[in-house]
Amino acid sequence: MRHTRIQTSRVWVAALCVLALGAGAAGAQEPAEEEAEMDPFPRVRVETTAGAFTLELFAQDAPLTVKQFLLLTGSRFYEGTIFHRVIQDFVIQGGGWSVDFQERQIDETLPNESGNGRSNLRGTIAMARTGDPHSAKNQFYINLQDNVALNPRPGRWGYAVFGQVVSGMDVVDEIGNRATGPGGTFDRDVPAAPVIIERVLRVTE
Repeated sequence: MRHTRIQTSRVWVAALCVLALGAGAAGAQEPAEEEAEMDPFPRVRVETTAGAFTLELFAQDAPLTVKQFLLLTGSRFYEGTIFHRVIQDFVIQGGGWSVDFQERQIDETLPNESGNGRSNLRGTIAMARTGDPHSAKNQFYINLQDNVALNPRPGRWGYAVFGQVVSGMDVVDEIGNRATGPGGTFDRDVPAAPVIIERVLRVTE
């Protein structure tokens, strides 16, 4: 599948590869969806082979995105996926490929919620997508620095921010500084030592 490339405010072009989702959403639990509607800031702990970090999600600002993310979390969709694209001082991206580079897919796409007032600042999590503004599915990225070039502008859709890291940003930074190279079907930006998502679970901390 063709990679999606995003023009940043710098002279280099960084790639955010948005790939199809994998199976598993059908088994998602309804309570997670209902809780997302009741709790404006649900929290999720992401446990990886590099360590753990906690996300606070913006259910009021990006309700459809948060709902889908929690459904995938509840169905254990993300377990065994990797951060397949790491670009130092830009983003870490994951959620669509297994450790053996098998692509996971579902059919559902999301309406673009980038115009919600939330900015692609350091530590925020946002949906990756293709050039189609409404093509986001399950892949996400975490900003390693302020990437305001990914925000919407007049006449142009942006990338929808739906949460932020509230603890464990040191783990995110460590992933972002890993050595990378080719891997699977990708010709670059894949961590040489795989960073695997082991569990993603709702927390109340």
